[in-house]
Amino acid sequence: MTDHSAASPEESAAGADQNIQEPRLWQDDGWTARIIKNDDDDGWAVAMIKDGEPEPALIGPWTMGRDKKNPKPLDPSAFITLVKTASEFVRRHEQQLHAMLHKTVVVSDGTADISVTLDIVPDDDFPYALLSAHDQDREQLAQVRVAASFKLSPASASAWVDGGFRKPN
Repeated sequence: MTDHSAASPEESAAGADQNIQEPRLWQDDGWTARIIKNDDDDGWAVAMIKDGEPEPALIGPWTMGRDKKNPKPLDPSAFITLVKTASEFVRRHEQQLHAMLHKTVVVSDGTADISVTLDIVPDDDFPYALLSAHDQDREQLAQVRVAASFKLSPASASAWVDGGFRKPN
């Protein structure tokens, strides 16, 4: 599949004013479904593009029509299913990214539980992370900037708390 392009400016402008419901192109509800030729074989694929995004959120196989040559046309039911599938895919991706960039460990300092968080800032040039400690009332006890590669674990969190919240090595 080589045609991974988003909607043209004309199509995007038209989608902002009206919904498009053509056999191979639908725009509605913040999404565009475009039927594209699958260059890997003789079949067809559908690309789901969220409004404002440069790349498709999801590309999947599309059913052949009765003539076994052209794609089956899009219809309301198929479009609704495609939007639900693509939305769920985007939601799972966002959850996975959040889980990779934000970690939390709870440790005890002997008197109370302390929540230690690591929030990675994925800057293209200078990525870093913020290591923070909060008490049970969610009051911030400390925060230091650390390398984005810092590994938060119960042991590293306890060592940071026990060390008086000094910046880890």
